[in-house]
Parts: sequence; structure tokens; C-alpha cells
Amino acid sequence: MTGTLSVRHLDGDQFAIDVRGHTLIVDQPVADGGNDEAPTPTELFLAGLASCVAFYARRYLVRHEQATDGLAVSLEYELGSRPARVATARIVVTPPPSLPAERLQAFLAVASHCTVHNSLSEPPQVDVVLARPVAS
Repeated sequence: MTGTLSVRHLDGDQFAIDVRGHTLIVDQPVADGGNDEAPTPTELFLAGLASCVAFYARRYLVRHEQATDGLAVSLEYELGSRPARVATARIVVTPPPSLPAERLQAFLAVASHCTVHNSLSEPPQVDVVLARPVAS
């Protein structure tokens, strides 16, 4: 599968991300010069990771005909510098209370191998290149 998305400048530190007919907005906190009207790109990145883990966890439950009530995922992170990056991320997956103990390790293994987590464990090649400016 391949895909594309585009990012457009809106105003100040706000950008719109267009992907598959959906538009997401990113901004910066007021303390960092933004208007704090949306998550930061880093928060969106981490939200993608946590929600990918949740998606895989739910799919495991459905595949094994287990209840999904009570499934939750939370993420705590710390930022690092030099270079600016997410230094640590700790994801806590709360399984439904009805999930049998003998399924917990398999459940965690599936949740731990979501596409976003796999992409961090085996980083993709990322090329940042310049396009020719569009004349106005």
C-alpha cells in the first residue's frame, strides 16, 4: 500500500494536514508562540503511536471473540534535545477485565507490534528534499 498526504500553512504556527479526504490541524502552545488550538506535530505523532497500539489490541480481542469494554491505552513521554526528539515513550495498555490471564501475553505481543511501533523499531528511510517554489 502507498499513500500521500499534504501539509498547508494556515496562519502563524498552524498547519493543515490533508490525508485521504480528512483534514487535521497542528499548532503550538501559546508559550511556544502558537495559539494552542490543536495538538503539536509531536503530540500527533505520539497519538498515532498510542492509537495504533489500541487498534491492534482491539483487533486481537475481536479476533479471539473477547469483549472490548474497558480496553484503554495511555502514553507518557519525555522530550530530548540535540537533536530535538521524543526521548522516551511509555505505553500502558489496559486490557478488558474479562480477558483471561492466559491470553494476556499474546494480547500484549500483538499490541506491541503495531505498524507505527514497528516503524520506530525498524526506521524507514526518510528523505527531506526541496521542491521548486511555485510562482504566484
